[in-house]
Amino acid sequence: MRYLENNFDVIVVGGGHAGCEAAISAARLGAKVLLCSLNLDNIALMPCNPAVGGPAKSTLVREIDALGGVMGEAADATYVQMKILNSSKGPAVRALRAQSDKKEYMHYMRNIIESTDNIYLKQCCITDLIVKDNKIIGAIDEYGNEYKSPTVILTTGTSLDGRIFIGLKSYRAGRLGEMPAIGLSDSLRKLGFNVKKLKTGTPCRIDKRTVDYSKMTIQPGDEKLHFYSFKPNRPIRKQVPCYLTRTTEETHKIIKENLDKSPMYQGLIHGVGPRYCPSIEDKIIRFASNPSHHIFIEPEGLGTYELYIQGFSTSLPSDVQTKMVRSLPGLEKAHIIKPAYAVEYDYIPAVQTSHSLMTKLIKGLFCAGQINGTSGYEEAAAQGLLAGINAFNYINGSDMLELSRSSSYLGTLVDDLVTKDIEEPYRMLTSRSEYRLLLRQDNADARLTETGHKIGLVDDVQYNRYKEKQLCIQNEIDRLSKTKISASEEVNSILAEVGEHIDRGIRLSELIKRPNITYDIIKRIDYETEMRNLSEDVTDEVEVLIKYDGYLKRQEIQVEQATKLEKYRIPDNIDYSTINHISTETKEKLAKIRPKTLAQASRIGGVKPADISVLMVMLSK
Repeated sequence: MRYLENNFDVIVVGGGHAGCEAAISAARLGAKVLLCSLNLDNIALMPCNPAVGGPAKSTLVREIDALGGVMGEAADATYVQMKILNSSKGPAVRALRAQSDKKEYMHYMRNIIESTDNIYLKQCCITDLIVKDNKIIGAIDEYGNEYKSPTVILTTGTSLDGRIFIGLKSYRAGRLGEMPAIGLSDSLRKLGFNVKKLKTGTPCRIDKRTVDYSKMTIQPGDEKLHFYSFKPNRPIRKQVPCYLTRTTEETHKIIKENLDKSPMYQGLIHGVGPRYCPSIEDKIIRFASNPSHHIFIEPEGLGTYELYIQGFSTSLPSDVQTKMVRSLPGLEKAHIIKPAYAVEYDYIPAVQTSHSLMTKLIKGLFCAGQINGTSGYEEAAAQGLLAGINAFNYINGSDMLELSRSSSYLGTLVDDLVTKDIEEPYRMLTSRSEYRLLLRQDNADARLTETGHKIGLVDDVQYNRYKEKQLCIQNEIDRLSKTKISASEEVNSILAEVGEHIDRGIRLSELIKRPNITYDIIKRIDYETEMRNLSEDVTDEVEVLIKYDGYLKRQEIQVEQATKLEKYRIPDNIDYSTINHISTETKEKLAKIRPKTLAQASRIGGVKPADISVLMVMLSK
């Protein structure tokens, strides 16, 4: 029997990173939100590595913050280590990574949710959707409670019909110690969605009191701290180190001898795992010529003995896991607290959604996170934020927020998902963006704060700070372009430290373009620069904009050229089967994806340049 529980504007199904951002953004915009979770004690849980950021992912976190999301703020408030990766490389691939305190992160996010007006929490499992005339009108939980709402956002993570594998044994669960979400997959199939399987995994956790750190290499955090959020008053916290060890010949031998006990190699798991985060057995087999692999030992928090073994995920039996772990230098006596496991779960290939993350079949139904075929907290949070914004826009009849590939990594992520058939968990990489020099982590505020403020998620205080920062950047670039430094003995003695020399007076903006010259060098040779005492956020941006000016202009030209194809809008009701001179394969691909523009059509796998030319002529007519 059904019972009408209440009416809401937005129902969010799932309390992970996507669900948190979706609920908070929709509620802050003014919607009445119901956040449903299988276990409210695990809201914002980090079931895998308790870390935020890394290559490309750190840019997503900065973009979330610039749009008014909260992941960056939570990571800054709860870090146990901060580190810039690829610091010796170009700005397009530099990345911030924060090792977080797992429990503190969850508590911080839960506190934001509970202190946000209009969010109502409910511990339940949504098993069915109520649809009328291809529009969402509500959802039903396992108790028969009916919740009315014109929008539902599915952020089910790995719980959707999830099954955990440890060796040849398996049981239904979304995460270790949690029940799966049963029933919703069948509801989605009945509505006409194509539902498929993916797989992911996580390493075991060990007791730090049983680790010999003397046999490992210490990996400390950075002395000079960087943060994700553009908000002020970021905390200075005590940092703890991570450690590096390696697999050994014995590790590889144990794994190879036990592959017959692997559910993946025995065909028990049918879902495809993430290519860029493989299990240790996959690494050993796929990279057989490599005698050893890096393994990082990372803390799960300040108030726990649990350590995370980064790079050592597996689904082999627990007794084999013990042998594997104890074959690593420093872990000879390690005690396993929680076993590693693989989890197989349902997802909806995102070609069934639009760039707003609303499904094409059912109006008002949005999907975000792993249900769209992605992997990673940052990818999930970014999608959740976008889905929350657009759920609010939908119920208010406003235009949907759809970000372009040239505007953000979030725009690139969503475009890849809705345009390409994802057959394995999608992970954001710098190589996925053709505009990665324009889409750096350091300029996410310059790219998206205006949008966040216009939406209503970035308040006036943050917006004004952003405007002041941009003014400082431009003023300093103008000043460096006008200021000359003489070729004095004192100046050249400083330049000689980095292998540089000048024979005549030179503008500071020209000098800083040299590879070995940094803003810190400029401060030492120019009194006025030193006295300006600008923040590091400003000076870093100034240096990048001047030093890479030629490359940035080149990419801006590429964006302009690509924008020409974006202007060719494709009618929603076009019948591709009637178009002559394009292949049958192309017709099928176009009919399945239904691209909105010629630019999107050109990014569909299997669509040829000649087909785009035919479409261009047809659209011009």
